Amino acid sequence: MAQVAIKWVESHLMVGIDSQGNSIVIGSTNQNPNGSGVKPNELLLIATASCTMYDVIEILTRQREPFRDVQVTCTGDQLKTPPYSFTNLHLHYKVFGDVSEDKVIKAIELSQQKYCSVSTTIRQSIPVTYDYEIVP
Repeated sequence: MAQVAIKWVESHLMVGIDSQGNSIVIGSTNQNPNGSGVKPNELLLIATASCTMYDVIEILTRQREPFRDVQVTCTGDQLKTPPYSFTNLHLHYKVFGDVSEDKVIKAIELSQQKYCSVSTTIRQSIPVTYDYEIVP
């Protein structure tokens, strides 16, 4: 069972702590003039992008593909009224290096269809789409 904790700091500023004691500052820039903290709804985008990026890096490494960098951007459309639910997510993968396009596609598809628990959980409620580019 996964477990995290949230601790209140002040105003609308919090600290999220994962099961291994790692932390992230969470807050709303609307409520904190210093702008400290990641917006809670954007944590969902970060979780999705980082989960699939982890998989893609792992798969490309096992395939011995000579990538130099991998970047994933996650965007999401939200309703304009409360609860501002996401209506879709889109992932854009950018792989740098002299890599095989077929192996990049395979790595992304394996992540999306088999390994990324965040994407597969979200996909049960809303569409999750993706595209990619390779930069030699």
